[in-house]
Amino acid sequence: MQSYSVLFLCTGNSARSIMAEAIMNQKGFPTFTVYSAGSHPKGVVHPAALRQIEIAKLPTTGMRSKDWSEFAKPGAPKLDFVFTVCDNSAKEVCPIWPGQPMTAHWGVPDPAVVEGTPEQVERAFRDAYIMLERRISLFLSLPLSSLDKLAIKKKIDRIGHA
Repeated sequence: MQSYSVLFLCTGNSARSIMAEAIMNQKGFPTFTVYSAGSHPKGVVHPAALRQIEIAKLPTTGMRSKDWSEFAKPGAPKLDFVFTVCDNSAKEVCPIWPGQPMTAHWGVPDPAVVEGTPEQVERAFRDAYIMLERRISLFLSLPLSSLDKLAIKKKIDRIGHA
């Protein structure tokens, strides 16, 4: 059975990419090894993101906000896929990733910028979580071992619009 490494990127690595990492770690295990990082990490995981992950009954142990440079250094894991989940990180010049992974942009509205009642903030995080979960489920349904690189690239790009 082939295994794959996936990196979810966002600017702050405090909400969307963290939730995507948690979802994919649960749904993609053991075929996928999953990471998340940010171009300008906040250094802490947003408490509402942790709450959403806990509501979904997924583990939060080890979740941390980290710089994407960790994955561009010598000795870093070889990445097969890199998904940007925020518009800012999609526009930034990314490091050269070991292994020349396939990339796609899966933009998700930033729940961390939502201001309002606690219920409105919780809804924003829940909506982001649901969107990420749907896209990850679509990705996990792809028969990766039987598709060529061009077909995979087309499909992962299309998922970003789902």
